[in-house]
Amino acid sequence: MTFVNGTTPSTPEYALGRSEAETQRLILQHKIYGPMTRQFLVGAGVGSGMTVLDLGSGGGDVAMMLADLVGPQGRVVGVDTNAQILDVARARVRSVGWTNVSFVEGDIQGMAFDHEFDAVVGRWVLMYLPDPSAFLRGIRGVLREGGVLAFQESDLSNPPAPYPPTPLHEQVRRWTTPPPGAPGPDVQMGPKLRRTYLAAGLPAPMLRMDTPIGGGADWPGFAYLASTVRSLLPFLEQFGVVSAAEVDVDTLEERLRAEVVALDGIQLLPPLIGAWTRV
Repeated sequence: MTFVNGTTPSTPEYALGRSEAETQRLILQHKIYGPMTRQFLVGAGVGSGMTVLDLGSGGGDVAMMLADLVGPQGRVVGVDTNAQILDVARARVRSVGWTNVSFVEGDIQGMAFDHEFDAVVGRWVLMYLPDPSAFLRGIRGVLREGGVLAFQESDLSNPPAPYPPTPLHEQVRRWTTPPPGAPGPDVQMGPKLRRTYLAAGLPAPMLRMDTPIGGGADWPGFAYLASTVRSLLPFLEQFGVVSAAEVDVDTLEERLRAEVVALDGIQLLPPLIGAWTRV
């Protein structure tokens, strides 16, 4: 058995929660960022016949994408700590007929695997770990020689923003900026990827950055930002940042859309930064 780490350190609280609404937000998130992740994984060399470990699988979007990339001769194993969302992932896999995907519930920082993988991938995973470099040092042990290690992380110091600037977007930015001392992820994990890989003793990674951008009434970024605020709202209320009445989350999507569309403007979402290397 190959162990990622010998212990399981605590991780920051997941401020977005574990609700059904959050599961739907993750699925919408993939609709926006998924094409970028696919290009990143293809560029990293993930392809036909490979066996791939998907860390932090959530609702299974990346796992299903990987299943398509590796084909019927390949295999994908997804891992997540949330048993309920893995039930959603399994149901989605069954609904599309994939037979080369399986999911395992567990903490990625303390799991054991009985075989090696051709690639280990993760999206929005390292930002939640207390010591990402130590984790990468451990996870390389489950890779075959020449295997691919590929992660994508955000730069949340660049929050969703419209052009031209609008007051409601600015208000949402203030609401969702973590208060000092609040638990949460490393909001600049994306820009830190290169030095994190190097600190783990890995070869210098190839890097890529993508930023979703769009406008018009059918742009899904407005729904995505509103759903993010919905998931964050209990956390924001707990820390006294804002009240549910102030947010009026049920109308937030339409208000965000209306103020940008009225200006023939655009919305930029946080960039997604990827790093991959072979070990």
